[in-house]
Amino acid sequence: MFTVKLSELMKEFQLEAICGGETAGDIEITTSDVNRPGLQLSGYMEYFGSDRIQIIGKVEMTYLASLSPQDRHKRLDEFFRTGFPCIVVARELEIFEEMMQVSKKYDIPILRTNDITSRFMSGLIRYLNVMLAPRISEHGVLVEVYGEGVLILGESGVGKSETALELVKRGHRLIADDIVEIRRVSDRTLLGSAPENIRHFIEIRGIGILDVKNLYGMGSVKLQENINLVIMLELWKEHKIYDRLGLEDQFTDILGISVPSLVIPVRPGRNLAIIVEVAAMNHRQKKMGYNAARAISERFLKFD
Repeated sequence: MFTVKLSELMKEFQLEAICGGETAGDIEITTSDVNRPGLQLSGYMEYFGSDRIQIIGKVEMTYLASLSPQDRHKRLDEFFRTGFPCIVVARELEIFEEMMQVSKKYDIPILRTNDITSRFMSGLIRYLNVMLAPRISEHGVLVEVYGEGVLILGESGVGKSETALELVKRGHRLIADDIVEIRRVSDRTLLGSAPENIRHFIEIRGIGILDVKNLYGMGSVKLQENINLVIMLELWKEHKIYDRLGLEDQFTDILGISVPSLVIPVRPGRNLAIIVEVAAMNHRQKKMGYNAARAISERFLKFD
C-alpha cells in the first residue's frame, strides 16, 4: 500500500492550515476517496469511511450556521470523534469557533482552500489516484511519439536508448530511460514516469550519461505520459516467423491492463527510430478506426 503525507498534499494544493497543521507531517493518506459530510453532520454515521479526507463547502457550512451553538458543537463533536485524517474547508469560508474547539480536542487538522468545492475535489481525487496507484518498475525506455506513449522493452544492449535518442533528435520527447515507473491510475490507464534521480538522463554505451534536457532543450523531455503501445525489441532470430501482415492484434499485460504490443526484430541496417514512428502512427490510425492490414485483406477478398 502506498501513502501520501498530508504535508505533501498541503504543499501541492497550497492549503492554509487553520488548526493542527503542525501534525501534518505525521498524517498519512491511504485512499483516493474523499467525502462531503452532509449526512454525517446531520447525525447519520452508517457506512462512513473514516479514512477519507473530509471536504466542507458552502452547503455544509450553511447547514451548520442554521444550528444553535450548542447543537453545532454536539454535531461537530460526534463527527470529529470518528477520527478522519483532516477536514478541508473550501471557498475560504469562515471557520466556526465550535469547529476549532473539537479540532483541538481530537487533534484533527482543519485546512482551507480558496478554490470552489467541486473543482478542488476533482483535482484532489486525480492527484491521489496518481500518488496512491499500484505501480511497478520496468527496465526499458518510455518516449512520446506523435502524442502516443511508447514503452520500448528488450534485453540490455539491444538498442533501446539509441532508438530513444534518435527519436528525440527527430522532435519527439523522452520520458524515461533505463527505469520506467508505471502506475495504474484507472482501470484503463497506465501512467509512466522516470525516477526523480535519473529523470531526463540517458545512457549511451561508448559515450556515457547524457542530459537530454540540456542537450536538446525543454521541448525534448516530458515528466510523464500514458502508455499506449509496447514495442519489444529483440535480436533477429533467423528461424523465427515474424508477423508480416498485422492482422492479429497482440497485447502485453501490465498491472492487469492489456496494452497493444509489437515485436520488432533488430539487425544491422534497420532504422529503428523510423519503425517506432510508423508503429505509433499506425496505432493512432487503428484507434481512429482504420486498419491497413484488414483493408488490404478485404481488398484481396473482393477480387477473389
